[in-house]
Amino acid sequence: MKHVWILNHYAQEPGGTGGTRHFHLAKHLSSSGWQATVIAATAIGSGEKRLEAGELSRLDSIRDVPFLWVRTPIYEGDGAGRMLNMLAYSWRVLRRRTTHGLPRPDVVIGSSVHPFAAAAGALLARRFKVPFVFEVRDLWPQTLVDMGRLREGDFLTWALRKLETWLYRRAARIVVLLPHAWEYITPLGIPRERITWIPNGVDLSLFPPTPERTGEPSGRFTLMYFGAHGQANGLDNLLQAMKLVQSSPEGRHIVLRLVGDGRMKAALIEQARQLGLSNVSFEPPVPKFRIPAVAMEADAFVIAVRDLPRLYRYGISMNKLFDYLAAARPVVIASNAANNPVADSAAGLTVGAEQPRALADAIINIAAAPLEARLRMGRAGREYVERNHSFQQLAQRLAVVLDEACEATV
Repeated sequence: MKHVWILNHYAQEPGGTGGTRHFHLAKHLSSSGWQATVIAATAIGSGEKRLEAGELSRLDSIRDVPFLWVRTPIYEGDGAGRMLNMLAYSWRVLRRRTTHGLPRPDVVIGSSVHPFAAAAGALLARRFKVPFVFEVRDLWPQTLVDMGRLREGDFLTWALRKLETWLYRRAARIVVLLPHAWEYITPLGIPRERITWIPNGVDLSLFPPTPERTGEPSGRFTLMYFGAHGQANGLDNLLQAMKLVQSSPEGRHIVLRLVGDGRMKAALIEQARQLGLSNVSFEPPVPKFRIPAVAMEADAFVIAVRDLPRLYRYGISMNKLFDYLAAARPVVIASNAANNPVADSAAGLTVGAEQPRALADAIINIAAAPLEARLRMGRAGREYVERNHSFQQLAQRLAVVLDEACEATV
């Protein structure tokens, strides 16, 4: 059995409320001859903390997946506290005593969102003289530039681009979550054959194979969103759409449940109050393992992103979207991204981003569709993720990447 360390600052196990991509990949990698250890931070924002006072790290086994939790400072918002949290994670991971109890790695994966965790992975790989695999979940700093949070020409942007290029060149193999990310990476001088697309996925065993809902006796139609309430999620436009739905005689039986948290949630609650929305409820986040049960309470799902063509020109790969499809419910998506799993699978309706009127019309139309048509869309979405996004399949693809990285450095 070969060993791989996966450095993901924000990795979660199923009891958490964030992404569980690496837990599920690690669980299935063992069938391909790889034992994975996930190295994650204990404090993400002001959320749950997994270490006792005085503990700097702890190795847990969660459903046979080793998780090494590394202490990081708590923070609020996206300012200096978050940056300190990122740097603390990377620095502490590099301390020899943090990882001294782990099996020696044969490969180290450094996963962004932020590049400092990936840089720590590259340095650990150099220390152990093993291949480094760079997993790119967000294109830093390009994502921040496209969202207007960084400016071209600034020193920080320049420094992040230098770090980014070093990571791409240092990596034996590169894993990307966005289907068109290679179009961004290859102009930096990276051969395309070193880049592999492994999107987000879903643990299909958690979802009933034929989860069909016939609607509530009251005639209420439940639309649901679960996930982050952040700047990029387009929920302000969704609330504007729900105002139009509420004002329409055809939409008065439609309600929206927003399940999750994020830095925009308080502002969204205030927006809903100002709009006088009685058809929208805000609910706290739920652990990942509870999402299938909550999803069964929906008649349809909705997902909206902002109209940022430069940001989404490389595609999307959102965890929540594949959970929606696995739940066998129709999906309304408002997006102009380069890819569209909802359209590809014929699992729902698509409208342009930041078009509340079009989104409201699509919501009303999906609620008015005959039950058999909605069930057909739901089944099409479920079959699509079974073919393309089960974690068992994705872990097999990752195992091939790890094997190739080992062969490339022999």
